[in-house]
Amino acid sequence: MSNKVMSIFHKGWKLLRAMAVISSSAATIVSAMLPLFLYYPVSTGYAVSLFIILNLAAFTMHGVLTHAFNDYTDYRSGTDQYSPAMLSGGSRVIQEEMISHLTLLLIGKWLSIILVGLAGILAVFGLFEMAVLLLIGVWAAVSYSLPPLRFSYRPFLGEWLSLFPSILFVGFAGAWIALDHIPVWAMQNALINALFCLAWVMVHHIPDLEADHRAVPAKRTSVVWFTYTFGLYYARFPALLYLIMTGLCAFWLGFDRLWAAGGVVVFVSIAVFLVLKMNVTDHEQVTSYEKIMLILAMITAVWLGVFI
Repeated sequence: MSNKVMSIFHKGWKLLRAMAVISSSAATIVSAMLPLFLYYPVSTGYAVSLFIILNLAAFTMHGVLTHAFNDYTDYRSGTDQYSPAMLSGGSRVIQEEMISHLTLLLIGKWLSIILVGLAGILAVFGLFEMAVLLLIGVWAAVSYSLPPLRFSYRPFLGEWLSLFPSILFVGFAGAWIALDHIPVWAMQNALINALFCLAWVMVHHIPDLEADHRAVPAKRTSVVWFTYTFGLYYARFPALLYLIMTGLCAFWLGFDRLWAAGGVVVFVSIAVFLVLKMNVTDHEQVTSYEKIMLILAMITAVWLGVFI
C-alpha cells in the first residue's frame, strides 16, 4: 500500500473517532440485531448483510460526517484550542495539520449531498426505512454543528434534537427493516441505549466546560449551563439526569424482561456511582470514568440484545 493511501487512511481513521461510534451507534445496532440472530427465523446471510450495511451507514454519518462538521465548527469558535484534548476536544486533525478546517467543511457538504441523494434513490425503490435513516443521520450532523441551528451550542437542544433521534433510529433500524415493523423490545433497547449514550456524552463535555464557555460564540452545552447557573458541582447533573431516565426504563421492561431490567439497573447504578464520585476538575479522572461508562454502555447494549 502506497504512503499516500496510508496517509489518507490514517487521517480518516483519526477523524472517525471509532471508539465513540462503536460505543454509541454500533453498540445499539448490535442490541437490535442480536435477537434477530438468536430468536427469529431470519436468514443469517441477510442479517449479516444488514448488520454490515447499518454499521457502514453509522460510521459514515456518525463518524465522518458528524465529526467533520463538529471539528470545523469547534475550530472556528475556538473551543478545541482550549480543550484539554483527552477524549474530548475533537479529533485533532486540524490542530495536527492533517486536514484543514475548510477541507473538513467541504467533505461534510459533499458527503451530505451524496447521502441525501442516496436517500432519494432508496425512497424511489421503496426502501423507505433506509431513506429515513440516512436523512435523520444528515439532519443530526448538520443541526448539531452548523449555523444557524448549531444545537450543540445550546443547552439540551444538541442532545435531544440531534443526538437522541439519530441514535434512537439507528437503534431500532435493524429490527424495523428485517421484520417490517418495530417490536416493543426493539424500541425498548433503542431508547435505553440512546439515553445511556446521552449520559456518557454529558460526561464527555465536562473536561471541556471552561473551553466551551470561552468559545466565540460560547458553546453552552447542558454541562456549561448547569455549571454557570448552579455551580461547578452541578456539572455532573446532566449525566445523572440521563442515567436516572435510563434506569427508570427498567420499569417498562418489567417482569416480561426481568433479566434485561436487572442488568440495566446494575449497569446504570455503577455509572451513577462513578458520576457522583468523580472530581469534575480532574480531567484525567473524568476521562477514565468516561471510558468505563463507554464499556458499560456497550455491555448494556449486548445484554439487552440477549435478554428479550
